[in-house]
Amino acid sequence: MENALSIFVRSIFVDNMIFAYFLGMCSYLAVSKNVKTSFGLGVAVTFVLLITLPVNYLLERYVLSAGALSWLGEGFANLDLSYLSFILFIAVIAAITQLVEMVVEKFTPSLYNSLGIFLPLIAVNCAIMGGALFMQQRLGLEASDPKALKSIGDVVAYALGSGVGWILAIVGLAAIREKLEYSNVPAPLRGLGITFITVGLMAMAFLCFSGLKI
Repeated sequence: MENALSIFVRSIFVDNMIFAYFLGMCSYLAVSKNVKTSFGLGVAVTFVLLITLPVNYLLERYVLSAGALSWLGEGFANLDLSYLSFILFIAVIAAITQLVEMVVEKFTPSLYNSLGIFLPLIAVNCAIMGGALFMQQRLGLEASDPKALKSIGDVVAYALGSGVGWILAIVGLAAIREKLEYSNVPAPLRGLGITFITVGLMAMAFLCFSGLKI
């Protein structure tokens, strides 16, 4: 439980998908004009992470990695299907994203219209695929490493923390951009110019958490 809590907090502040790895920047910059829409996209991304990472963990642990299929018998003990990781991870992400798109369209059509093309593009959001690949990488770390994922509970904590960190980043930027609409920004910096500067300053602020030993 303590390890899962540590992973959760690290995923939000230290290993933030946006500010530490710059993953998902396309939808992050495009959708972060309105707090409500940004929060909706952030929740959708978090939901996809929460479903896909544990599913991909089970695939990695019991199907893809070397010797994972030994439970089928001795003849499968030396089988290594790790070369299929990308294909299967993407298939799982695409399926869950399609499910999320249908649910959002059914129950919150206004949010669906606000998100537009960026809702189905969650399937190719590099934050989602990055989470799956980071999860795969961290399964191979030594148990003493604070980033190591040792169980499916740790994977769930990592997925939730990554999603919450993404929500925090996009909602924070959206709130600032809404305020900037009423600010006296120099003409050459209006729009994406001041947005890039703001994102850079937010990333620098989050660097303060990198020294924490959690």
